Amino acid sequence: MTSAAARTALDLTADLAVPALEDFYRDLHRHPELSLREHRTAAAFAERLRKAGYETFDGVGGTGVVGVLRNGDGPTVLLRADMDALPVTEETGLSYASETAGVMHACGHDLHVTWLTGAADALAAGRDTWSGTLVVVGQPAEETGEGAARMLADGLYERFPRPDVLLAQHVAPGPAGLYAHSPGLIMSASTDIDIVVHGRGGHGSRPEATVDPVVTAAYLVTRLQTVVSREIAARESAVLTVGRIEAGTRHNIIPSEAHLALNLRTQSEDVRQRMIAAIRRIAAGECLAAGCPREPDVTVGSSFPMTVNDPDTDRRIAAVHREVFGAGTILDPGPAMGSEDFPRLAEGGLPYSYWFVTSTPADVWNAAPGGGDIMEKLAAVPSNHSPHFAPDLSTVAPGVRTLVSGALTSLSPG
Repeated sequence: MTSAAARTALDLTADLAVPALEDFYRDLHRHPELSLREHRTAAAFAERLRKAGYETFDGVGGTGVVGVLRNGDGPTVLLRADMDALPVTEETGLSYASETAGVMHACGHDLHVTWLTGAADALAAGRDTWSGTLVVVGQPAEETGEGAARMLADGLYERFPRPDVLLAQHVAPGPAGLYAHSPGLIMSASTDIDIVVHGRGGHGSRPEATVDPVVTAAYLVTRLQTVVSREIAARESAVLTVGRIEAGTRHNIIPSEAHLALNLRTQSEDVRQRMIAAIRRIAAGECLAAGCPREPDVTVGSSFPMTVNDPDTDRRIAAVHREVFGAGTILDPGPAMGSEDFPRLAEGGLPYSYWFVTSTPADVWNAAPGGGDIMEKLAAVPSNHSPHFAPDLSTVAPGVRTLVSGALTSLSPG
């Protein structure tokens, strides 16, 4: 028997203005904006919320947007979409490719805003079918990990209703039409670390009169790879990436410093702390071995929390998605190593569900090598942050239905 939430969601989304939503998506994709600069995107989203009848507020946390629809007694449900793009040069060849040099919606946040716009419209138009309060959030600066915290600091839950449950979703690679749920840990923590190696600079022809920080940094990059392979148990998941190494200005100058930028992905606080301690130890040891004039600077920078779904909430959302889309469309892939700042919006232990919507076009997926091996195919198709990432527009309507049906599982029947 189909639940009331599933039936109502299908009714409310039966006549979605899909062509208009696709046009809205294409416009957002053509005009990507970096973190905390999402002025055009925020204005477009806010305009749609106002037209749908939401009390709408912009400039929250900088460039954030909040829409509130009060519809009688009942729970308060928060739906969130992130809005920022990435410093990536687009190479998709799409007719609606980015028109902003060096900036691209390579993570699909333009699709997230489109989905939330469609869901906000559908739920407002169908307000006679439910009661409660909807809080719709367009969040800035997810990519830099600043947006959720900035909105909270700007009084998100003092100025607007505090939610009883929070829902969000993310586009992902994979054959279009699957919905990935995990009733617990679904995304990892992320931690940035910066290391400065101090050497003694000089002429490239006289290395014996210097302490070359480039050589030390090279040893350090190699040795850091042993943190995961030799200090973390095989049953525990962790990733250490050296994303940037920078030193020097000319071919024949040995510089005085070398800079390394690291990123850690962890699924427990214990592993995170052990990795940070190992990085400090290894950096100090390599610099000591090289005769550096002083110890390295090791700075722990920005971080993202683990994303841990409330099990009961996520099972309820997965169940309604199974009803709406079919049993074969729901999967539990286990936790991913990617990270999100969405959990910061759940301060104080608010329950939430966060899931993935796969979006690889059928022709791209079928052409990818791997035969029946889904993991090999996933490694071959463009993923988030790729200059070739291009979600299938066939996911526009389903991505609206996921949010509408999810919200209706918590809102009271009208």
